[in-house]
Amino acid sequence: MFTDEVRRAIDQSVLCWLATVDGEGQPNVSPKEMFYAVGDREIHIAEIASPVSRRNIQGNHKVCVSFVDVFRQKGYKIHGDARMVCEDAGDFDALAAPLQKLAGPGFKVRGVVVVEAIRATPIVAPSYRLYPDRTEAEQIRNAFRTYGVRAVE
Repeated sequence: MFTDEVRRAIDQSVLCWLATVDGEGQPNVSPKEMFYAVGDREIHIAEIASPVSRRNIQGNHKVCVSFVDVFRQKGYKIHGDARMVCEDAGDFDALAAPLQKLAGPGFKVRGVVVVEAIRATPIVAPSYRLYPDRTEAEQIRNAFRTYGVRAVE
């Protein structure tokens, strides 16, 4: 499921977006900072301060996790089934330890969202389709200009 390219998108992302659905079918999107891929079809995400995501997953296990490089303007969305592992679960400590290490002492991991991937789909900015001759390097330069940033040398 996770090709090298998908894994690279996950590993290089500093933020992902977890989409859940509430009991009325209303979507909710929440940014997540601590996450990592496990094997070739699982993502573990720290639940630190997201009671809505927690409640939604407990009621509906279908989720989507998106990873996008804002400069390349490419990434992946991972559709899957999630389970919420809470602090009282027998496997919580083992699942939370790597995420707590990422979080450091400033944040407490209150739960772990374990996502089993069903499919991975590319995310590609429309400009790649509108300007098919534009290279990825040009796309990155344009994004740097748009965001007013420079590459670190």
